[in-house]
Amino acid sequence: MKKITPNPPESAASSDADALDLTQLSQTTERTISTRLRNPKRPDPISHIFTLLPDVDTPTLLAHACETLASLNVMTTDLACELEGSRRNVALAIQQLSVLAELLVNRALDNLDPPDGLPEVASANH
Repeated sequence: MKKITPNPPESAASSDADALDLTQLSQTTERTISTRLRNPKRPDPISHIFTLLPDVDTPTLLAHACETLASLNVMTTDLACELEGSRRNVALAIQQLSVLAELLVNRALDNLDPPDGLPEVASANH
């Protein structure tokens, strides 16, 4: 039985156009970041893309940070399973840092509102 679709599909023209756009985007991003690093007083042009509402309370912010870190943990673990050698080690290091940050955020949440039945965590400053 003959296969009608070429293997892989021929789309070299669109690939070249995509590669060109990515190169241009990369150069533009590099210029923007380099300018920002040279002059820290210049406002970050990217900062307005993601905005947090000013009246969001701390427990809500920490809960969302915890969920974001948990997602990062899953993504880096999945990525590490597909890599080998030093790249795998880098992915696992990122995964471990995300777990550490998640633990810190969870402790901050517990300090703000201890779970039922558990005493508030004692401060180390006393």
